[in-house]
Amino acid sequence: MRVLVVFDTTYGNTARIARAIGEALATAGADSVEVRPVALVSGPDLAGLDLLVVGGPTQRHGLSRTLAGWLGELGSGSLAGIGAAVFDTRYRLPKLLTGSAADSAAKRLRRAGCHLVVPAASFFVSRDRPPAGEQRRYAAETPEPGELERAVAWAGTLLEARPS
Repeated sequence: MRVLVVFDTTYGNTARIARAIGEALATAGADSVEVRPVALVSGPDLAGLDLLVVGGPTQRHGLSRTLAGWLGELGSGSLAGIGAAVFDTRYRLPKLLTGSAADSAAKRLRRAGCHLVVPAASFFVSRDRPPAGEQRRYAAETPEPGELERAVAWAGTLLEARPS
């Protein structure tokens, strides 16, 4: 089974989750697992995939510009028959308030012909609360305790859920 984990990240949190997912998939028995930033993935990299995992930070209620651009370049039906899974990183607030990059990515991957093997997942990032009068320190925000472990568990469900 050939797996590609593609991610976009701004402050490193989505990259941490993507790497945890990739390591878990490799440990669980996938033949080939690559984890790459979206900027380093092109069309030929998608040929022969069994599973495509896409993740990104939720920004402005949806996808980052980089990830949206990459997904927008996928032609309708261009990934027909490939299993896919999507995740995002966001604050632990209702989706109505934060939006979800994963939900947006799922729609675009379906349009490209992928079938989602599991529902979209969100992994939560701590929110910096600076002292009064100071600016928020986004770079100080990290995955909440237990989120990397939850990402590893989610990765295990991907191999179990894929069609034979």
